[in-house]
Amino acid sequence: MLEARDDTDITVGQDALMQFVRNFGLHQPDRTPCGQPLPVSEAHAMAEIARSGRLRQLELTRRLKLEKSTVSRLVANLVRRGWVNRHAAGDDGRGVLLELTDDGVVAARRQAEARRTRFTGLLDRVPEHQRGAVIQALRTLAEAADETG
Repeated sequence: MLEARDDTDITVGQDALMQFVRNFGLHQPDRTPCGQPLPVSEAHAMAEIARSGRLRQLELTRRLKLEKSTVSRLVANLVRRGWVNRHAAGDDGRGVLLELTDDGVVAARRQAEARRTRFTGLLDRVPEHQRGAVIQALRTLAEAADETG
């Protein structure tokens, strides 16, 4: 049974989340919040491929929680940028393996450093005694938003 919720909490929470999205820059489709000149979805794809070394395109689709066709277009953009190579998966004729090119490794490192710098600056503005609670709140929100969980 669902508990009754205070509409004020919901409204205040929604407003706070929307303000965070705007202030952090998550609403800008053509650059990342850390100022990198590429769509956030491409930055997330680069991070996932860099983390894994090689990654099946289907797995990237799952991790990004996007449609197959969206990920196909996204990967095509990364290939055009010269950052990603696509290879046929040896064990699956239809499978596609993704890996970063040398330029892609450089770009992924640049993006990771920009993310780290941006988040460090953000966290530095949170009072030290509240940082753990903020990080835990972010984890809790991410878990609550995970429709697969």
